[in-house]
Amino acid sequence: MTDKKKFLNLIQKQRDTNQEEKFRGTFLEYLDLVQKNPDIIRLAHKRLYDAIANKGSGVMSDISRNHKLFDGENIQVYDYFDSEFFGMERVIAKLMRFLKSASLKGEESRQILLLMGPVGAGKSALTEHIKAALEGEKYYCLEGDPQCGEPLHLVPRGLRKEFEKILKVKIEGDLSPVARHKLLEDHDGQYENFPVVERTFSARARRGIASVPPMDANSQDVSVLIGSEDISKLDLFPEDDPRVLSLNGAFNVGNRGIVELIEVFKNEIEFLHTVITATQEKRIPSPGKNAMIHFDGVILAHCNEAEWNRFRAEHTNEAILDRIVKINVPYVLELDQEIKIYEKLLSRSDFKAHIAPHTLKVASMFSVLSRLKASAKCDILTKMKIYNGEDVIEKGRVKKIDIKDLKDEAAPREGMEGISTRFIMKSIDNALSDAEKSMITPVSILKSLTRQVKDQIIREDFKDSCLEILQGVREEYLKILETEIAKAFVTAYEEQAQALFDTYLDNAEAFTTRQRVKDGITKEEREPDEEFMRSIEEQIGIIGSSRDGFRSDVTAYMFARMRRGDIVDYRSYEPLKEAIEGYLITSVKDMARIVTKSKTRDDDQQKRYGDMVSTMIEEYGYSEDSAEEILRYASNNLWRDG
Repeated sequence: MTDKKKFLNLIQKQRDTNQEEKFRGTFLEYLDLVQKNPDIIRLAHKRLYDAIANKGSGVMSDISRNHKLFDGENIQVYDYFDSEFFGMERVIAKLMRFLKSASLKGEESRQILLLMGPVGAGKSALTEHIKAALEGEKYYCLEGDPQCGEPLHLVPRGLRKEFEKILKVKIEGDLSPVARHKLLEDHDGQYENFPVVERTFSARARRGIASVPPMDANSQDVSVLIGSEDISKLDLFPEDDPRVLSLNGAFNVGNRGIVELIEVFKNEIEFLHTVITATQEKRIPSPGKNAMIHFDGVILAHCNEAEWNRFRAEHTNEAILDRIVKINVPYVLELDQEIKIYEKLLSRSDFKAHIAPHTLKVASMFSVLSRLKASAKCDILTKMKIYNGEDVIEKGRVKKIDIKDLKDEAAPREGMEGISTRFIMKSIDNALSDAEKSMITPVSILKSLTRQVKDQIIREDFKDSCLEILQGVREEYLKILETEIAKAFVTAYEEQAQALFDTYLDNAEAFTTRQRVKDGITKEEREPDEEFMRSIEEQIGIIGSSRDGFRSDVTAYMFARMRRGDIVDYRSYEPLKEAIEGYLITSVKDMARIVTKSKTRDDDQQKRYGDMVSTMIEEYGYSEDSAEEILRYASNNLWRDG
């Protein structure tokens, strides 16, 4: 098949798909539809809530994360946001709670939803995603009505109760001036014959989805919100004639859907007076001398913190402030979720470079650390790990610091300032653009971040703080690198670690129960190997009398897992896992140092070096070039001779 025929087939297929017959009939025929399916009568908040919730929802599936970071709270998560937003579960839960309450006609249905947070925290992206939920959703409206009003508004108020009983729906609202004029002049008041059509929401076509950008104080005009009078028709009709109205303002377009107010408080306060009646009274001013017009829509605004603080400080803004439900949108403070953000953004770019392991982690550590508040309970690096749901080991035991206490200590400012997602992405982009071998590594990203901090951050105190954080990130990465290279050097690391675990557990159990250890091969019985157990325990600072408690804890924990049918291996108990890895790494560190630093290797060393590189490529995800760069970096920064 030629390309021309392929194109024609695609075009025809798309046309056939879009030729689905849409409803077009009289108001009476529309009433039949409503009787058969009363659910088609929905107000704007209900429609938006359903559009999102109907795509699926449930409680957080990651039980461990939920328990560690959310204290086991039943956080409701929604499939619609699942692959787009990371670390924002609480923000989305609050947003959906607002929409649910508004959909049930609570006070929130007469409020503005305001997303407030620092730059680059995801407010705009979240708003765009919410608006997109309505795209393609069907609804019915009066033909020729610029507001696309609900057809049931045709029913006279004196008959509405009877109609509501028959249809089992609630009729709220009123006709626009244009629709009322058409009813009286074109249909002689016979509303049963008024034509009703089926439409779909569309931002591009300005049907039910409207956005209002911030405007210059000298040029802002309320007509952007409520429409205007068509001057060319004022010679033909009087000022109060609906035919002179151009109802193309944001509140007219967004009727029955969403009106987005972008960076809302950059506008002058007079520009926002329209929202006062649009919220509580569900009415907006009409251009010219016509009556107020009914409005049913979700008003979704967003702004930065400085603008919010300036706006709320002015006491004359109380009327609008009382009509706002504010949801803070802070930066992500969870390391693993921050990494997912950059993975998503990079997947949508045209960059095809190899990204070495830990590269995005290093960048994310910097951004998260810059957002955290110092704590009296632990250092900032420990705090980052706790916020990430990691167990922090100290003297062989999990460090007992309540994440809730840490958050209470730093509230409410934590996450509202620091390095933005955009800043990190620009650093990653710069590193990718400068890459000579189509790759970036933690080494190149650290260089790029340092350069970006020096060039782009204006405040000297914040710049110094960021450079200090980068130094801490570099030191943490060196620890990660040291462990990774040593692991790569150890042949059959997993098998050795498991063998050490099995041996330790046998000895610890015998020690705890005051029994002897039976040799698996000779079947001979012997006393628990105290020297061996101590060599493992000292890796994590277990000394003296604390050994007895540690061995007892390990034994009890492992047998509890066995009774539950859980898998038991060297990774099962974090303190013991760290001790075993430390034992293995210490045992090979000297050899690893020779291999990474040696310029003239003998055959055995060359083979070991080659095996180590192969492991880094095959098991850890390095490329040959990135593995070489990392090993050169390690040779210059790790295991320096004193």
